[in-house]
Amino acid sequence: MIAHLRGRLISKSPNQAIVECAGVGYDVAISVATYTALPNEGEEARLHIFTKVAEDQLALFGFAETQEKRLFERLLTISGIGPKLAITVLSGIAADRLIAAIRASDHASLTKIPGIGKKTAERVVLELKDKLDDLATALPAATPVLSHGPVGDDALSALVNLGYARAVAQKAVETAIARDPAVTGSFEGLFRAAMGCIR
Repeated sequence: MIAHLRGRLISKSPNQAIVECAGVGYDVAISVATYTALPNEGEEARLHIFTKVAEDQLALFGFAETQEKRLFERLLTISGIGPKLAITVLSGIAADRLIAAIRASDHASLTKIPGIGKKTAERVVLELKDKLDDLATALPAATPVLSHGPVGDDALSALVNLGYARAVAQKAVETAIARDPAVTGSFEGLFRAAMGCIR
């Protein structure tokens, strides 16, 4: 069972990293949080690994921090949540905000995460609410979400509703505004510019 990888980072994207170890390139599914924590391509990367073994597939899920991996493993104990959905959840909301939402029975915040419906949110709260105390103090605080006015917030919301991870959408909106501050005057203009930054 693969538990840890250290090697040259060949490539990375918000949901995937390829790490070369002893001449072998490992394809690893990652969260947005881990993506932002990874070094530049070509540099040495370290990932804590969860290995999923199925009859026809060996899948690797990587984490920059052990605490994020532990939260991922807690999510897997919930009926209806597999590794792919768990990594999507961790990409859709910062780990500390996810823990806070679960402990506060904040179903509304949980259902905003792509792939999490009302029933799944209820199961997550019911089964994990009292089992996250050790993680609540161990995870670093999330980076505050910046607001770029009503137009920027609407564009961010629209991207999230399309299924993009909040961190990816936020970065796209910020990049679009940095390139051309005038786009904040038009929702359509900012939305199109942000979409261009993602692609």
